[in-house]
Amino acid sequence: MSKQNIVQWIRNNQSEFTEMAEKIWEHPQVAYEESYACNLQVSKLKEAGFHIQASIGGMSTAFVAEYGSGKPIIGILGEYDALPGLSQAVKTVQEQVEMDGPGHGCGHNLLGTAGVEAVVALKNAMEEFKLAGTIRYYGCPAEEVLSGKTYMAKEGVFDDLDCALTWHPWTSNSVVNRSMQAMVSIKFHFKGIPAHAASSPHAGRSALDAVELMNVGANYLREHVVDGTRIHYVITNGGLAPNIVPEHACVWYYLRAATKEQVENILRRVQKIAKGAALMTETEVYWEIDAFPYNTLPNEALNDLMYENMKVADPLVFTAEEEEFAEELVKTIDPAVVKMAQQANNEILPVTYQNDKQTKEKSLPGSTDVGDVSWITPVGQIMTTCAPVGVQVHTWQATASFGSSIGFKGMHLAAQTMALSAYDLLQNKDHVLERAKQEFSLSTKNNPYVAGIPDNVKPPKNAEKVLLG
Repeated sequence: MSKQNIVQWIRNNQSEFTEMAEKIWEHPQVAYEESYACNLQVSKLKEAGFHIQASIGGMSTAFVAEYGSGKPIIGILGEYDALPGLSQAVKTVQEQVEMDGPGHGCGHNLLGTAGVEAVVALKNAMEEFKLAGTIRYYGCPAEEVLSGKTYMAKEGVFDDLDCALTWHPWTSNSVVNRSMQAMVSIKFHFKGIPAHAASSPHAGRSALDAVELMNVGANYLREHVVDGTRIHYVITNGGLAPNIVPEHACVWYYLRAATKEQVENILRRVQKIAKGAALMTETEVYWEIDAFPYNTLPNEALNDLMYENMKVADPLVFTAEEEEFAEELVKTIDPAVVKMAQQANNEILPVTYQNDKQTKEKSLPGSTDVGDVSWITPVGQIMTTCAPVGVQVHTWQATASFGSSIGFKGMHLAAQTMALSAYDLLQNKDHVLERAKQEFSLSTKNNPYVAGIPDNVKPPKNAEKVLLG
């Protein structure tokens, strides 16, 4: 009956965590600035009896909350940063709450709150049933810029974990058996010589010309990279005025591929392109790496455990009003996008469960700094229905969904699943921990974790520009 006690505890207390998620949704803050969510969660965890280790990795919004003692040590990962420009009311028409303000278009208001909900529920079960072991909640900032967990990892806070569990809001109830891509975030800064663009252009050396030539070279590189690779960029500084030869220009690249080794190879080639562009324009270039998360390593033993516990948790039941909201929201999306999404699941608000292992060898196109943790300790991950099928994350429709009762119901399913799975892991039911660790050892053999962000790069507000190339 102990598992049912956990389910019942979350059922009885879910309104408190719904309120927490709603408050974080109402106070969105972007990467490294998530003070509201951080303080709210720390306050709740302190009240529940957790010991707090604050300001991890030089980040004021990173913390670890711990309860218990001894082995096993089970971690639950949480996030709470929002995205710029995605402010949106809980409505089926586009309506910003704050003009050009941030919004939770990736559902991190739900993601972190479910983690807090899970560890508090589990702490109560540990007290009631006298369970040994340690549970930790990791308050992780800056996932949207893919670097918060890397800085935490460099401080060693994941090193002694036996395993970790996490989840993500989605449009289905499923186990994440596929890897997500490794990625590097890198900014290339060019320095030229300013001049009057009309009377003395011969005296100038355009940093913008260098950026544009670099982008041409990178676009030709696309033909010669492995399938599934992604190269995206934006010009963040193109000069100040047309009649001034730009002295400074900057282009920001994301390079993605299935493995960290593949990304490193692409990065090497792009760096050569940048040097070539500088040589052609007689400018100077330096670059700075802001993020370099690993590809994620799914762990089948942990994922299977989470799948079984998802079926023990309270099933999702959506009301007629929620289904109507979902249908109206989906009407605002390109029908071709919706049709493609419905090929995987034709329910508008899926309530069934999936554990598809047939596609595990093919990586998902996105990236996450959860990848770093998965190369340090075994990580299990699920997704739950928090938005209708067809809604894409990082959109206003996603922000509306993740602030609605649909999102909150998916969040509670995730919290129950993680709490129940951690409960089994504390007791090492069916020796899952041993199997998870064996699988992890095989996946990481001869490939120890080394943080991708260089040691001389610090989190924002503490960072110093360093000439790297």
